[in-house]
Amino acid sequence: MPRNETGIWLAIAIVLAALAVPWFLWGSSAVVAGLPVWLWWHVGWMGLASVVFWVFAQRAWGVGIEPAVGDSSAAPEPSADRARGPRSGGDSP
Repeated sequence: MPRNETGIWLAIAIVLAALAVPWFLWGSSAVVAGLPVWLWWHVGWMGLASVVFWVFAQRAWGVGIEPAVGDSSAAPEPSADRARGPRSGGDSP
């Protein structure tokens, strides 16, 4: 399931980035409520991107970056010696 989830979020990110700039409205002189349509598109798209990012942060933060729980390829936990912090006194002979 994480692999499918990663693919879905990747596809969503590509679509959001590709349509962030309203290239298909270039050359359009249409005006709505005193502002060009391309500006309304941009404002609306940024609102949609914000909502999508909020959903991503709530449900899938770390997908594709952090290892899945129970993944045997996950990095091992630091040992007790390393968890105490840096040693002082330099290298031992």
